[in-house]
Amino acid sequence: MKHSFIDQYSGLDSFVHRLDPRTKIIASIAVILVILLTPPGSWKAFAIYLLILLGWVWMARLPFKYVLKRSLVILPFVVMIAIFIPFFKEGNEIWGWNVWAWHIGITYEGLAVLVNVIIKGWLSMLCLIVLTSSSKFADLLQGMYRLKVPLIFVQIISFMYRYIFVLIDQAMRMQMARDSRNFGVNRWVIFKTMGNMIGMLFIRSYERGERIYAAMLSRGYTGEFPTTSRLRFRLTDACFATALAMLLICPAIFWW
Repeated sequence: MKHSFIDQYSGLDSFVHRLDPRTKIIASIAVILVILLTPPGSWKAFAIYLLILLGWVWMARLPFKYVLKRSLVILPFVVMIAIFIPFFKEGNEIWGWNVWAWHIGITYEGLAVLVNVIIKGWLSMLCLIVLTSSSKFADLLQGMYRLKVPLIFVQIISFMYRYIFVLIDQAMRMQMARDSRNFGVNRWVIFKTMGNMIGMLFIRSYERGERIYAAMLSRGYTGEFPTTSRLRFRLTDACFATALAMLLICPAIFWW
């Protein structure tokens, strides 16, 4: 089976790839916080954030097409959540429609909030894609552990990334078996089969997790992941963090 790993470009050699994972994690969190705290309508500030992220992509030597394609995945989910904001936000109405005793209207302020949410969501996802694409997933987990992220969270993320591909393979094999046996049947039978597949996949995942946990205990698992790699904070990390902080402060000074 073919899978799309989130760190498939982590093996490249670039300035960003050589940074300490802790530096990249903290920098990504800082960028996302600044983006989220930017007041609505600060379009010049959003443009600067986009240029900063594109410069980050360029320094990491990541394919722009790949980054753009993956970042657009978040847009349907953001639109699905925020699509009703223009109808409930008070302000200057630009379109209205009376439905019996109800009045449905779209306001300019509501559209501005919707666009603001979409832009912030897309820029935040772009930042996360650069982070995961320029770092090996094991290094990110170690960086999170060194930053004192609760161990239970690190373990959950680690197991999720380790076994999500196994579950996808299992689901794809079940789908192939279903398609080979359901040729020419009606949709109701197909939906019923899909429900049975979801239930079976859940049971198999639970049983697999029990077997994996028993195997880990038998091999001396104590709740921590030993690693031979060592993280070091270098001068380049300090320079990168300082330059990024100065770039993020500029929009706050001039346009906030």
